[in-house]
Amino acid sequence: MSINSEEPPQEYIVKDCSFGSIVSSDPSPGSIPIIDISIFSLSSSHDPKEVENELEKLRSALSSGGCFQAIGHGILSSLLDKLREVAKQFFALPAEEKHKYSRAVNEVEGYGQDGLVSEEQILDWSSRLSLKVFPEDQKKLNFWPENPSDFRDILHEYVVKLKGVMDILFKAMEKSLNLVEGSFSSQFGDNSLIKARFNFYPPCSRPDMVLGVKAHSDRSGTTVLLQDDEVGGLQIFKDDKWINVPVIPHALVVNLGDQMQIMSNGIFKSPLHRVLTNTDKLRISVATFNTPEPDKEIGPVEQLIDEKRTRLYRNVKNFAAFNYECFQKGKVALEEVKI
Repeated sequence: MSINSEEPPQEYIVKDCSFGSIVSSDPSPGSIPIIDISIFSLSSSHDPKEVENELEKLRSALSSGGCFQAIGHGILSSLLDKLREVAKQFFALPAEEKHKYSRAVNEVEGYGQDGLVSEEQILDWSSRLSLKVFPEDQKKLNFWPENPSDFRDILHEYVVKLKGVMDILFKAMEKSLNLVEGSFSSQFGDNSLIKARFNFYPPCSRPDMVLGVKAHSDRSGTTVLLQDDEVGGLQIFKDDKWINVPVIPHALVVNLGDQMQIMSNGIFKSPLHRVLTNTDKLRISVATFNTPEPDKEIGPVEQLIDEKRTRLYRNVKNFAAFNYECFQKGKVALEEVKI
């Protein structure tokens, strides 16, 4: 359909957009903050005042929009470029080669599109390859492409580096709210899940009617996105309007998921976001989701509950699966777990 510029089928048409039409807004200066996370590193030699300023900037970003662009993350640009390249090579393979890694019905791992959970479900104009990377003993290597030959090694190296980045970010988020170290990270458990999702968005003849990904918030604790190095499309919903997330080739886009909004008792936000399509350029991205162990109960940190800010959410288990079902049925999972 993409190659032949055919009219998209009805199941892809966004008929009723609850959060505004498919019209982009140019980002205003500072609307998507850029934060140098090297300042938060234990080995950092930055002045304490500079660290304090960056922590305040982090708190402001996460409590207003729940999203920022991370620079100074320490992951080599060459590794990020390699990750994008193996993603492009995989999606360029013949269909029969990609289908070797197709997901089973009602499974989330592997290659394909989202499964159908509702007759009213609007389909996304995208293909995906979803892989569990950690815990290592839960990897399903039958879904990990052997072509390109270096795909597996590059993905593993990237996620190992990313784990270090996330450790720094957790400590910084806790410190920005004056919390005891481990207040957030301990709720993820010793075997928290890290999943990578490679996204492929082909051109679409009707970008005014079709979305690459429909509006949603993430069911993770935290999400880190490596964007396409040239083609934009990601938007977040902030201040009652859609805002483009600019392309900064070697920055990482960090956005919080619903589980972090629950843990922070609503102080930090899980942003609504979506992906636009366009008529002539394909786009790829790599999203990495960090999610608590499914059987581990999460809830608001006790330090963040008092007379002025009462408990907003009940404790929950396996929120990620619950969120996915709500999303496909047009419900808001966070509203379902509110007290």
